[in-house]
This record gives sequence, structure tokens and C-alpha cells, in this order.
Amino acid sequence: MDHASHNKIVSFIWSIADDCLRDVFVRGKYRDVILPMFVLRRIDCLLEESKDAVLAEVKFQKDEAGMAVLDSAGLCDASGQVFYNTSRFTLKTLLGNPSQLEANFNQYLDGFSENVAEIIQHFDLRNLIRKMAVADALHGVIEKYVAPEINLSHHDAIGPDGRKQPGLTNLGMGYVFEELIRKFNEDNNEEAGEHFTPREVIQLMVHLLFEPVQAQLPPVITIYDPACGSGGMLTEAQDYILDPEGAIRSKAATHLYGKEINSETYAICKSDMMIKGNNPENIKFGSTLATDAFSSTRFDFMLSNPPYGKSWKTDQGQILEKTGSKTEIIDTRFEVELPDAYGKLQTVAATPAVDDGQLLFLMEMVTKMKRLKDAPLGSRIATVHNGSALFTGNAGSGFSNIRQYLIENDLLEAIIQLPNNIFYNTGITTYIWVLSNNKAAERKGKVQLIDGSQLYKKLRKNLGEKNCAFTAKHIAQITRAYLDLAHTGKEAVDGLKSQVFDNRDFGYWKITVERPLRKSAQFTNERVAALRFDKRLAEEMQWMLGQWGESVYDAAFLKQQKGTLEDWLETEQIDRKAADKKKLLDPKFWQARLDLLEAAQKLHAEVGDEQTNDYNAFKDTVKAANKALKLRLAAGPLDKILDTVSWRDPEAEPVRLGDGYEPDSELRDSENVPMNYLPNGSDMEAAVTVYFDKEVKPHVDDAWIAEGKTQIGYEISFNKYFYAHQPLRNLGDVVQEIRDLENETEGLLESILKF
Repeated sequence: MDHASHNKIVSFIWSIADDCLRDVFVRGKYRDVILPMFVLRRIDCLLEESKDAVLAEVKFQKDEAGMAVLDSAGLCDASGQVFYNTSRFTLKTLLGNPSQLEANFNQYLDGFSENVAEIIQHFDLRNLIRKMAVADALHGVIEKYVAPEINLSHHDAIGPDGRKQPGLTNLGMGYVFEELIRKFNEDNNEEAGEHFTPREVIQLMVHLLFEPVQAQLPPVITIYDPACGSGGMLTEAQDYILDPEGAIRSKAATHLYGKEINSETYAICKSDMMIKGNNPENIKFGSTLATDAFSSTRFDFMLSNPPYGKSWKTDQGQILEKTGSKTEIIDTRFEVELPDAYGKLQTVAATPAVDDGQLLFLMEMVTKMKRLKDAPLGSRIATVHNGSALFTGNAGSGFSNIRQYLIENDLLEAIIQLPNNIFYNTGITTYIWVLSNNKAAERKGKVQLIDGSQLYKKLRKNLGEKNCAFTAKHIAQITRAYLDLAHTGKEAVDGLKSQVFDNRDFGYWKITVERPLRKSAQFTNERVAALRFDKRLAEEMQWMLGQWGESVYDAAFLKQQKGTLEDWLETEQIDRKAADKKKLLDPKFWQARLDLLEAAQKLHAEVGDEQTNDYNAFKDTVKAANKALKLRLAAGPLDKILDTVSWRDPEAEPVRLGDGYEPDSELRDSENVPMNYLPNGSDMEAAVTVYFDKEVKPHVDDAWIAEGKTQIGYEISFNKYFYAHQPLRNLGDVVQEIRDLENETEGLLESILKF
């Protein structure tokens, strides 16, 4: 690409905003005009040569063929594009009649084919034209876009200075698009997640997708991006079919598909598809997560850079359905069948935390993979994620379930760590995931991790957050390491590290470790008195009793105090639900607490106030007293009394429960047992038992493993696998270096003083 020429175009178009739009639009809205006008001018350039042919076709269809509705196929043939314009105007000729400019411009827009008309609608171009016309800025903006100083056509031209202006290729058009959008985003301080993928990162993804199967490409290739943005990944994948010298890698017919939720970006992508001769109908508008636009279609290749760290709360209603406390998946794209730790198959949610939906886009692509019985090559996926996709989420969570599904179904081939600050608007660490449902024999049961974070070329000038880039050599080096299934260990070879792991290396069993509840107990007047008030509503009940005394047992009186209670709650800034307020104003609720208090006082008198560290014996004594006094306390009220007069005591006897002990929820812990803890792929029970006896029992000898609670988890930690310990420097060397620095500093100070 001719970056010098492209940068000149970007600078010229950027200047249009300040020259023509100042005081008409606020600075943050400049892009709303600049981008659609840029797209429109590009389309206009592509149609200029065929304008006469299209008008002739219109005349033929109306006058000679007598057609009431124009035939779009014939008009597309005449224009040589998948779009056309039937008006007599071009952007240049619009300038010939300034007094009728707005009306003629709208007539010009009316002449476009339906696919361009949809783009105009998503850009909201007509309202922008109205605003510019009212402010007398429309003529100036059009004049700038058709100025001879820039060439937005695909043909070479000669500028006013007599110099050659190279034609703007489709790839160059994409570059200019992205650079303009990057500058606008940066200028408006937009969120770091709203970024565009650098071309060299897309090129690496494309090489990883295609090179392993280059000799097996099918005669028809379908490519899909569920978060297609401006379409850069799709067109780069299509362009791979031709190498830089123009040698055809494949004669396959290539069809591009995508979906985009941002109206403006969708308009850019769709116009890009039309300009490059692709079918714009394959680009859909809307949320990929909310609706399955390609439910009946499967694709050969898929690649994407979905939004990460972005909430999918607005799509929840189309994915999940809540019935009471139960949540069910209603979109089958986001549920999977997995074995639990005990080997039982179960259908589980493949939905990560609501504040980060990036892996939902990956599951969308996985469900679009071709079945091997229908396509021997299967499907291949390359997608970009941040670090949270690797390790966020505990065993049994949606994040972990997705990783488990991918790895246990042997879909994950490799993950490549990219350099920091390689994206325009974010400096976070990012990774390319490569998936296939038709792994080569040597890759089956394995996952390759490649650390390419140290392979980059520093830029002379930052582009937003982007301060480095891959070179062609770096792309080739990473691709070669991937193709060779290289294993360098933790040491880098030419700046790159690569390791190959068994699938099981990323899995673990999460066991729940229980310890017995230990309690002491004693009746005291203070503890018994606390039973008059519900623990959760104690503050309110104490205030009410202090204010109204025994009247709290009078229904009519309490009914009159509703406003007083609510005023007090508001003054004290206590937020209570309607159900709690209803309880406080219910004399039956108060009477139940009084009955509990009086029963406890009788038990206190019967049992005495001796403290014991054997809660089991104490409980038996209280039960016997309840029976002897004929209090007829049910299990619930009796347990409330026992809980009030007992407390946790690490020196006390364990509380018995059946044949075992009651677990203490406060001491409950968990341990992750690696699936490769024992060699030769031992089963869960054997590995967990050995791990527990070796790693847990020596430290807490009263602990046990909770039955039926063990869960499977998967996580991938690059730091764990690539970190190489650096031994500390010799102390003597450090001391000597400090002394040398002191001597050097002293000499510098003397020379300064002499000066």
C-alpha cells in the first residue's frame, strides 16, 4: 500500500472538518458528516465512468421496454458494480446549481439502488444534509470532496501541481477508513475497547487460518465475522487468495458474511462490500448475540475481534429466561453438553459473566462450524481476546465451561500472545485463539501456546496507544512456529517462545474442603434477652418498643403508626422492603418473638447458666428440658434459641451431624487438583485422594472432602507456562556497583563546583 498517498488523503479529509464544519457541528460530531461523505464520494467515483451507460439503460427500460419498475440487474450490468445511481447528477455536477443544491442532492440520493439507500439511512445522511444546507456549509463540503487535490477514484490522476496521484485501491480505502475512524475516536476520547484491528494482526490471523490448509481449499469458500466492524478482517481474508505478486492461491469463489451492531460502522462495512464487488446482502445489521442471523448457515473460515470487557446485559433477555430463582438458556448457541467430575453428562450454560461477553462471540462461531460429514476440511477459526478469556471464572462458571468444551472436544489448536500496545486504542495484552474441528494428526489432543510478545518493530510515532507493529518477518516467524508445532520450552529462540501441551494440562478438579463446626454454649440473661428481636430487624424493633412499649402488640395502634415508622426509617436512612415493614407492623410477628423469649427464659431456668464446650451434649440437654417443661417448641424456634446461646469456638468439640460432623461454612475452602497431578492419566478419585492426603491433611487433620461437590475447571495461564525464574544477583556485585556509582557521582559534583 502507498501509505504516503493514503496519509495525504487522511490529512486532507481531516482538514475538511475544521474548514467547513466548525460552528455547524460540535467537534465530537464531525465524524458523522466526514465518514458518510467519504463513502458517498468513493461510490460516486466508481460510478462516474458508467453514468452515461446507466442513464441510457434507464431510458431504454422506461421508453422502449415500457417498464414501470426498473430492473436492478440490468442497471447493475450497466454500472459494472453491484449498485447504481439513476439520477442525472454526480457530486461534481451538483455544484453547478448552488440555489437548488439541497433539492438536487436529495434527488441524487433518491437515484441510488436499495443497497446504497440503506447505507444512506444508517448514516442518517439526509438529516445531516439539511443541517449543512441551513448553515450554508453543504456546498463547501461537497466542493472539498471533489477537489482535484485528492484522488478517491481507483484510477491514477494528475493533481493541480502536475504530480501523479495514485488510484485508491480497495485495500487503501480500508486503510483510510480505519485511520480516519481512529483519529476521530482518539479526538473524542472514546472507550479503549472501541478499537479497530491493525492490518498486520489481521494478516497474521489470516496466515494462521489459511496456510495449514492452503492445498486443500474447497472450490467455494465462505468466511464469517460475527463482529465485523468496517469489514477489515473479511476483506483481508479474501485478499489472501491473491499473494502480493498477484499469483492466484486458489480459484475458489469467496463469499463474505458478517454482522455489526453499530449503525455507522455497519454502513461503512456494507459500502465497502459493495465497492469491492461482494454481496452486501450477506452483511446483517443488529446484535449477533440477541438474534441468530445465520442460523441455517455454516462457514469454512471465521475470524473476529469481538468486544471484550463489554456488557451483554441488553441481550440477556434473548439468551436467558428467569423463572423464579431458576435461570434457563433459551438460545442453544450458548449451552453445551459436558461431563461433570463424576462422568455424568449434563447440559450447562456457556455464558460468561454479564460484564464481559467476548466468549459468546466465540461460541457463536463454534456453532457455525461445518460438520466433517458435510465438509471434509471442517472449519477453522481465528479470534482475538484479552487475558480474561484465558483464566477468568471459577470451575463450573460460564467462562470455565466454554474452555472445557473447547479443549475436551479438541477444538483448540493454539493461542498466540501478541505484544502490548499493538492496538490503536488499548495497551492491554491480547491473544489470538486458533480453533479447528479437523486437527492434523500431530495436533490431536494438544494445544500450542506461542509467546510472540517480544516480536515487534517500534513505531517512530505513536498511533493512539499503538506504539509497535509486526513486520512481514514477524508474521512469517510466528506462522512457521505454528506450522512446525515448535517447542522451545521457556527459553526464547529468536525472540519467540513456543510450547506444546496435552489438553489435560489445562484442566483441574475443584474439590470442596470441609472442616467441622465447633461450638460452645451457655444461657445468659443478655443472650436470652436478644431473642425478643429479630436479628435482621433488631434496630427497628428496639426503637419501636422504646417508643410505644406494649402497644406494639395492638393491631389497631400499629396500623396508625405506619407513617411514623416510615418517617423514622427515612430519617435514619434505613432502606427496608415492603415485606419487612409489614412484619414490623404485624402484632403476630411481635408476639411470636415474645413467646420465643419466654420459652428461652424457662429453658434457662431449667438448664442453668453453666458454660460448655460440648454443643452436642448441650443440645441434648435443651431438648430434654423442652420435653420436660412441655413447651412443645418446634425444631425451628428451638434452633433459634440454640443459635442465640451458642458461638463458634475453635477449642470446642466438633458438632455432630448424623454419622459425621456438621461442616463450618466459615472454614469451608477449596483446592484445585491438576488433572495431570498423577502420571498416566489417572482418574479423578485417585488423583484427588493422593493430593488431599499430601497437600491438605498434614495442615488440617480434621478436614474432609465434601461428597458430590467436586467440579471440573479449565484455565490457561501464559505466565505460569512461560515464566523463567531469574536468580538474584550476587550481593557483592551489587555493593560494588553502588560504590562505583558513588565514586562517579562524587567526581561529577567536583567538576560542577570547579566550573
